[in-house]
Amino acid sequence: MYAVIRSGGKQYKVNPGVLLDVEKISGEVGDTVELTEVLLLEKDGAIAAGNPVLPNAKVIGEIVKQGRAKKIIVFKSKRRKGYRKKQGHRQYFTTLRIKEIVPSTV
Repeated sequence: MYAVIRSGGKQYKVNPGVLLDVEKISGEVGDTVELTEVLLLEKDGAIAAGNPVLPNAKVIGEIVKQGRAKKIIVFKSKRRKGYRKKQGHRQYFTTLRIKEIVPSTV
């Protein structure tokens, strides 16, 4: 069984037990999170696709870690103008362990 979910503007294919890094979700380590934007669900060879999401389907996960990614450097310059700007950015992320995929009852 697997599902395709949408979180933080991105889509992820998930199975029970998998670790997944998504955009930051508020909560503490050990909290349970319900992801309700399930786009596609596969169970025993049968595929159910949403329009755009499946009603009543959800993916239940547990927050394993809250963290920040490695720093990226954003460097902007304009040639022959003497304009240079250097900036760094570290994106927040949440690591989830997928516990269960609950199919819709429709």
